[in-house]
Amino acid sequence: MVAAGGFRGLRIADKIVCCKMKIIGIVGGLGPESTIDYYRQLIACYREKTHSDSYPAVVITSLDVAKGLRLVEAQAYSELADYLANEVQRLAKAGADFGLISANTPHIVFDEVQRRSPIPLISIVEAACGVARFRGMKKVCLLGTRFTMEAHFYPDVFSRQGIALVVPDEGERAYIHDKYINELLEGSFLPGTRQRFLEIMQRIRDQEQIDGVLLAGTELPLLLRQDTASGVPLLDTTQIHIEAAIARLLS
Repeated sequence: MVAAGGFRGLRIADKIVCCKMKIIGIVGGLGPESTIDYYRQLIACYREKTHSDSYPAVVITSLDVAKGLRLVEAQAYSELADYLANEVQRLAKAGADFGLISANTPHIVFDEVQRRSPIPLISIVEAACGVARFRGMKKVCLLGTRFTMEAHFYPDVFSRQGIALVVPDEGERAYIHDKYINELLEGSFLPGTRQRFLEIMQRIRDQEQIDGVLLAGTELPLLLRQDTASGVPLLDTTQIHIEAAIARLLS
């Protein structure tokens, strides 16, 4: 029983037993490998924060990554927003209290999807910016799909906090995008690809004096399973997004 006056002195795990647990909604499938990683990490982070062996309540809707990429490639952003917003509606109907889009590139239409969403959505971009700002970073390299590296949705958010973003050169962007679409999204994580990504990051570190590298593609941490590269911190947007979700869940 909980004494009158609230939860003072209770552990987080005790509060969860006493209260109706919130439900996390995930728009996944963009791609499948990172959605699996999201689910695993959500469980691990939840258990770590609650010091329990229980599980968070999660609802997942899985989209067609090929369709999503076609819409982005065609710059059919209105249709992409419709596609994502419909799935957020599905999550809300399934009982989700708040939601995540478990990929970076679809955040190109995040503001529109959030505007139409019946539940709050946690932005991976805002969460990543908060961590970079907390760590005192002023210049960060942005890695992801070509769509993410060449769009404005990351620079728009980071510039408001005084953080400059730099991207690889045109040839490097083409290489990264090709490997992302044709290997990483297919669940293929090759040593040669990893080595080339590390070389690109080292060149940018040497020439741009960056404070960190933003892994702004949720498959990238599956290729680069490390905290630093060439002495520069790697910001794992998957982990950052998950920690923001668990903080919201337990608030």
